[in-house]
Amino acid sequence: MDKKITRSNNKAFFKKSLIAAGCLAVAAAAYGFTQTEQTGRSQQVTATSLTISTVQQGEFVDALSLRGQVMPRTTIYLDTIAGGQVEERLVEQGEFVKKGQPLVRLSNTNLQLDVMSREAQVTEQLNFLRNTQMNMETSRLNLRRDLLEIDLKITHLSRRLKQTQPLVKTGVLAQEQLSEIKEDLAYYKARKELTLERQKQENSIREVQVAQLKDSADMLEKNLQFARKNLENLLVTAPADGYLSELDVEIGESKGRGARLGQIDIPNEYKLVVRLDEFYLSQVQTGMPVLIEHEQGEIAATVSKIDSRVQQSQFQVEVELPNDTSNIKRGQSIDVQLMLGDSKGTALLLERGAFFTSSGGNWVYVMEKDGNRAVRKDIRLGKKNQNYYEVLSGLSAGDRVITSSYSNFDKAQQLQF
Repeated sequence: MDKKITRSNNKAFFKKSLIAAGCLAVAAAAYGFTQTEQTGRSQQVTATSLTISTVQQGEFVDALSLRGQVMPRTTIYLDTIAGGQVEERLVEQGEFVKKGQPLVRLSNTNLQLDVMSREAQVTEQLNFLRNTQMNMETSRLNLRRDLLEIDLKITHLSRRLKQTQPLVKTGVLAQEQLSEIKEDLAYYKARKELTLERQKQENSIREVQVAQLKDSADMLEKNLQFARKNLENLLVTAPADGYLSELDVEIGESKGRGARLGQIDIPNEYKLVVRLDEFYLSQVQTGMPVLIEHEQGEIAATVSKIDSRVQQSQFQVEVELPNDTSNIKRGQSIDVQLMLGDSKGTALLLERGAFFTSSGGNWVYVMEKDGNRAVRKDIRLGKKNQNYYEVLSGLSAGDRVITSSYSNFDKAQQLQF
């Protein structure tokens, strides 16, 4: 009984093994894989769907071929000061304008009324100042007149006192008359001192009052000048010579305070704005040489500014163009070469391709001489430029390498054609 069970189990085991082996064989055939001890895993592929490049020996130029956009180095923006309604458009966009040339005229009723109100305030304050000064002068003259009258009275009383004293001694005049003269003289002398003190105080008060009125008048005058300046700014003029690259105004349109009206580009001062892949962000530095392809020939320049903010996987650099560069316009596209490093006169070059995504540049498939097979081979790559990788090891000049995508056969050790 036990022996029968054992035989039955063995038969079942052999059947399962045969079925599994058959499935593996079918799967291997389906995917085009074969396995040998000498060569490892192999896969059948179609050669017509592949890109094959030949390793070359030549100069490796460590540069990027890019396109830059011409932009003005200096742009002056035209903004409103107080805003208003567009009354006149005196120039057109794209014209060359001179410093001080009228561009746009605005109107603002509130500003006009403000100027009129401030003019009235200044006039009123100046009239008040003049009236105050006249009143002070009248008061000063009155005090001076009083002093003259007191001095005259003191002189007369002093003379009478001198004349009366001998007469009193001889008994011609009574002592009471002499006493009365002395009292009157003492009164007018005291009155003179009081008047002098009053004059001193009034002079001091007068100086402070006049100074305050003048300060107030000056402040009102400054406010008036500021209001007039705002009114004058309704006529927008060119702050410098240049091209009016933008002018966003229409007659009858209302512009708020600080609204942008347009911009002026300073002529003969341009820069190139170049966008690069974020891969090169750590490699690019200010001062790097740039060759600009222009109708005058190659123009040497340098990277002047790097904007490290990455937007849509790119960052931006600026290259200043020499001031004597001619025949360029704002917005024009120009070919440039950004020199990332020194060129190498003798280097092994492999064309760039989609293979790098699968292998990371660590291995490639190299065609054998008969062209019927490609073998996986480890390599080491160095720098890259727009077209080539620099090969450091693993390949020789003349080797034929598959540079298209490996996504369909990246597990195979060799490819059969």
